[in-house]
Amino acid sequence: MRKLIKILLWSVLGLIVLLGGAMAVFVYKVKHGFPVSYETETPKIDFPNDRPAILLFSKTTGFRHSGSIDASKPIIADLAKKNGWFLYETEEGGVFNAEQLSKFKTVIFNNSTGRVLNDEQQKALEQYVENGGNLIGIHGAGDNSHEWSWYVKNLLGAEFSHHPLKPQFQKTDVLVDAQADSSITAQIPQPWSHTDEWYVFFENPRKKGFKILYTINGETIIPNGNVPILASDKNFGMGKDHPVAWCKQIGKGKTFYTSMGHDESVWTDPNFVKLIENAIVWTFK
Repeated sequence: MRKLIKILLWSVLGLIVLLGGAMAVFVYKVKHGFPVSYETETPKIDFPNDRPAILLFSKTTGFRHSGSIDASKPIIADLAKKNGWFLYETEEGGVFNAEQLSKFKTVIFNNSTGRVLNDEQQKALEQYVENGGNLIGIHGAGDNSHEWSWYVKNLLGAEFSHHPLKPQFQKTDVLVDAQADSSITAQIPQPWSHTDEWYVFFENPRKKGFKILYTINGETIIPNGNVPILASDKNFGMGKDHPVAWCKQIGKGKTFYTSMGHDESVWTDPNFVKLIENAIVWTFK
């Protein structure tokens, strides 16, 4: 009997170790990306001469926010139709070449996670923005899985730490910031109530010269993102001044990022959709 109990205990311990190892590998892959392949074939795109072009890029090699990505595409297509934009939607990185990027007014990283572009493609996007192009990032585009210092410095201004887990989704008021560009906040109620997975960053992008557009009061949410054994140091938030949307002039171009946008429900929130529409329009100016 003792021998049987001993075997069972060792079996349980072995299972726990295996599960712990598997979880550790998964967390590492979420943070640093899964195995990556880079598309290098230049796509054929017929750019119209009379409409501003937008590139909607939704490739993921890290965690995939499939609900939000799938819900966003028809909504952004409707915005393009409404505003007379030409929308090119892809998950293929071959479009990130200097010649084709120069024909887009704005590039949107639509919950794009992980290492999605090779070194040459990254450099092409950097030069595109610095020479007058525009880059928008939504939610997962800021999850620190891209391994790209220029991107973190110029789109995010801060390094992602974690998001709350208990509960993961929380409702709070989104507050317009005193320094906000009124063209981006136009026609959006002040404040407005929103439920999302609120990203926590290690520092405030305000300190890096970004213009903050919207914040939440970080003291109104439970920011704890601790995962036993794997990440036991994530029981902190950003405090009362918790930015959730910001922008910056980068060279001759512009960047805009919002940490909102986790799942499909955000695309039924007219205030969130209006924020994305306003941000795109703002990049045209």
